[in-house]
Amino acid sequence: MTLIGYARVSSDDQDCNIQEAALQAVGCSVVRSEKRSGTTTKGRDELATVLGFLRKGDTLVVTRIDRLARSLADLAVLVRDLEARGVALRATEQPVDTGTAAGRAFLQMLGVFAEFETNLRRERQLEGIRAAKEKGLYKGRPAKIDRAAVLALQAQGLGPTEIANKLGIGRASVYRALKT
Repeated sequence: MTLIGYARVSSDDQDCNIQEAALQAVGCSVVRSEKRSGTTTKGRDELATVLGFLRKGDTLVVTRIDRLARSLADLAVLVRDLEARGVALRATEQPVDTGTAAGRAFLQMLGVFAEFETNLRRERQLEGIRAAKEKGLYKGRPAKIDRAAVLALQAQGLGPTEIANKLGIGRASVYRALKT
């Protein structure tokens, strides 16, 4: 039985060192880590590498379940896949053991709370944006299309497709620039 560790943080300014040390301390022979959001499993190359490496009898070890997935749906898919392959899942900071009914129930509760936390964070972010807009502080992303250049090219007699090609933008962007 091989212990394989997986560590994850959400952003570049965060560090995986504490998680990596904890995983090595419990005996993980391999530890992979990455800096990616946990809201989805898509694009998480190190997770894919770890999942591809695991064999029957191995144990995937994380420090906390939210390091693996923050979506209950993603967590369920991962756990089902691991169980079907005969791979156990263990969390160093939480009493998770997919080999028992109580452990599976606890795992599902942790998944629910991880998803709940993600949804709360999203709501707070939207509230902050809404408040900033009301105060006139939030303007959104700066326009990338130079409307003056679009109008100048139109004045030269170019059509939307030609303008789009000349400026390296989409035709729909040309139409939006002409419309405003």
